[in-house]
Amino acid sequence: MSTPEKTVTVNPQSVTPPSEQELAAAGTECAFVRICRAGQVPDGYVRRFYAETEHGQMELAVARLDGKAYATSNYCTHLDCLLSSGKLQDDGIRCSCHNSVFDLETGEPIQPPATEAIRTYPVREEDGQVLVGLSHRDVLEGGPRRRRPPSA
Repeated sequence: MSTPEKTVTVNPQSVTPPSEQELAAAGTECAFVRICRAGQVPDGYVRRFYAETEHGQMELAVARLDGKAYATSNYCTHLDCLLSSGKLQDDGIRCSCHNSVFDLETGEPIQPPATEAIRTYPVREEDGQVLVGLSHRDVLEGGPRRRRPPSA
């Protein structure tokens, strides 16, 4: 589990995207990974967390709206602003940069300027913990743009 305070920026141009061959070979079966305690995401809030999987690290926006937890990619498809810096509203998550709004269930944009959907991931809550279902392909396609710094 990680906290949303400290990050190290990774230049997206310096990260080699996965090849078509790597993506084709990657599994799509989800494994549920513990992300945080349920109390770390109060109703009406969105927070940034990093999922540590056997396939690598992944950055997520975890939100709770009307008592239900949601997990999405953490970057707006319009100009890559952090969705975890945005706000929740009745119909979704609003990006703080240009006010695009995305449906938390489907990831579809419901208010411009964004026109492409964000990724959404299955969420379960068990024993006071939030778990998110991630596949190897999810990690390859949505790997971190910002990495959690190594522990000192």
